[in-house]
Amino acid sequence: MNIALIAHDNKKNDLVQFATAYQTIFSKHTLFATGTTGLRIQEATGLPITRFQSGPLGGDQEIGAMIAQNKMDAIFFFRDPLTAQPHEPDVTALVRLCDVYSIPLATNMGTAELLIRGLDEGFLEWRNILHKNGESDER
Repeated sequence: MNIALIAHDNKKNDLVQFATAYQTIFSKHTLFATGTTGLRIQEATGLPITRFQSGPLGGDQEIGAMIAQNKMDAIFFFRDPLTAQPHEPDVTALVRLCDVYSIPLATNMGTAELLIRGLDEGFLEWRNILHKNGESDER
């Protein structure tokens, strides 16, 4: 599965700790991340991660493009709901794309826990069926 890892500044430590705790599961998948978040996770875990620009510089949109092309299977986006984000329209667009293309999205630790355990148990196998059939969710 292709998995994106994104975190607002005040949530980066949480996502790094989460990725470290579930390193074994993440190691079975192809990881993508926005700039600084990806670097911090790479340094902490040694996992290979394709890094995009930072979120405010277009990284959210790069991941959004992968979603629109049916090339992303799950998103872990630890958002900070208490701090205004200058690129909030990009964040909203990314969340919207996840809804349009039925991409599982965890925006907090509680949901992330359920998603990572479900991923490990094979609950996202329907994504593999889409890939095998070469289907896309064209809208």
